[in-house]
Amino acid sequence: MLTSFLWGFLAAATLIVGGAVALRWHVHERLLGMVMGFGSGVLISAVSFELVEEAFNEARWGGSVATGLCAGALTFYAGDALIDRMGGADRKRSGGGQADGSALAIVLGIVLDGIPESIVLGLTIVDGGSVSVAFLCAVALSNVPEALSASSGLAQSGWTSRRILGLWTLVSLVSGLASLAGFALFDTASAGVTAFVLSFAAGAILTMLADTMMPEAFAHGGKLVGLVTTLGFGVAFALSALE
Repeated sequence: MLTSFLWGFLAAATLIVGGAVALRWHVHERLLGMVMGFGSGVLISAVSFELVEEAFNEARWGGSVATGLCAGALTFYAGDALIDRMGGADRKRSGGGQADGSALAIVLGIVLDGIPESIVLGLTIVDGGSVSVAFLCAVALSNVPEALSASSGLAQSGWTSRRILGLWTLVSLVSGLASLAGFALFDTASAGVTAFVLSFAAGAILTMLADTMMPEAFAHGGKLVGLVTTLGFGVAFALSALE
């Protein structure tokens, strides 16, 4: 169980690294867009081959995959809409504008973005006996551009470096706990439940990518982001194929 927590924490800890880099050096917006595009491609590949395909192979009834995808997408959509109304709509933007009064919403929004990924990390240990290297790398890599972008924006909005790094540390700890929950709660789960959880996470992650990460990547990086996204997809697929 401790192992699942550590893997979840380590995957999310790249948020701390990305935040530290953004606070120490200025990251050009075009480069940031490229990194976000690459991270998007990595996650799309992980969703395809580590979540949806695995869910389909686990499921005895294909409808559980479709149900999980819809439930995950709708849950993220509703949660994200609520957080937007609370003041967390700009949590991933690098240009500033995150109001100080929306701190709780920003924290909740970032946790909402990362919880599905972390739960799946714990579930992959249950399902395969060890963490999925491909999915672990996908989560870790995709966290870097999120932290770069959000940290730059938070700093421009008046957040101190200590507060920003404290936020990423808190999110990393919560992610570790979510991974632990994924291991503990689904240790004895049936194949149908496992398939539903995997596809639920896939739906939530895809909705997050389309709603926040990919539009931000294109806004910063332009059309070249499409090529970089494909590169990220290919790299993640290679990692998955080598497992």
